[in-house]
Amino acid sequence: MKNVSKNFVAIDFETADQGRDSACAVGLVTVLDGKIVKRESHLIRPPRSGFIFSYIHGIEWSHVAKKPTFAGLWPTLKKSLAGADYLAAHNASFDKGVLNACCSAAGVKVPAAPFICTVKLARRAWDIRPTKLPDVCHHLGIKLKHHDALSDAEACANIVLAAAQDGIDLFGAQGLAKGSYHKPARRAR
Repeated sequence: MKNVSKNFVAIDFETADQGRDSACAVGLVTVLDGKIVKRESHLIRPPRSGFIFSYIHGIEWSHVAKKPTFAGLWPTLKKSLAGADYLAAHNASFDKGVLNACCSAAGVKVPAAPFICTVKLARRAWDIRPTKLPDVCHHLGIKLKHHDALSDAEACANIVLAAAQDGIDLFGAQGLAKGSYHKPARRAR
């Protein structure tokens, strides 16, 4: 893995409604030394009982009514995120926004780790269009149960690992900020 930190957490949130503070599920996949070492998924009781996105992820109020709030789950999440050099998410601005809003609502400090967006990574690394998560997973041969928070998070972890395997430099001269990835051919596995 060329100039790629091998220690990160891939994260995916599902939300109940249009409020970024309405996380109802989170998936976390921890990668250490370039290997997936931990997978975890949690249901979260959002601040409102009205669900408008159940048709997408299948989660309803009855599934989360007795689950912990984000604030109640935070000690577990904080421990899981500790030590990550960065967080990876597909459409990272969404997941970062959910994390920030939930932390703010819970009165806890937002983790300092930066986010890597696997949408941007897939576009730059393999010139994939469209870059919806199912499209990227199909291109790379990654199994996916879309809108299942754990499956989505694991897919993100595998996208980062595939980029690293292909020699993509996330942080150096060809990194995300610079925008000049080489585009190796990629076949479905």
